Amino acid sequence: MRRSVRAQRIATFLAGLAPNLAWQVTVQPAVRRRTENQNAYLWSIYEHILKVGGEEMRGWTKDDLHSFFLIEHFGGETKTLFGRKRIKPLRRSSKLNKQEFSDLLETIMRFMAERGVYIPSPDEDWQQVA
Repeated sequence: MRRSVRAQRIATFLAGLAPNLAWQVTVQPAVRRRTENQNAYLWSIYEHILKVGGEEMRGWTKDDLHSFFLIEHFGGETKTLFGRKRIKPLRRSSKLNKQEFSDLLETIMRFMAERGVYIPSPDEDWQQVA
């Protein structure tokens, strides 16, 4: 759709808003969020790590790994509740754009490679790697 057509649709919409109410309109660049395929790949990586990670992974869950790698990549902050401390990631993955999500995946792959765990690409046969 051409830009002028989109602008006209927006103007028509705004003109139709109730005149007796105050309105706030925000315009910001559209950012493509991470894809469903990227998200599925991320969670398959966690499953793979748990399978091949050996004794060190005993008792860990995919959610544990997710928090760990978010903190590893973005940093974390310590929160205290009822005297207990917990480190929370500074960012979550659900709002990442495609590039940010790819950077997170790269961090995970590099981190695991440094520990001798190979993470297959999305196109590889995972059965032969496990």
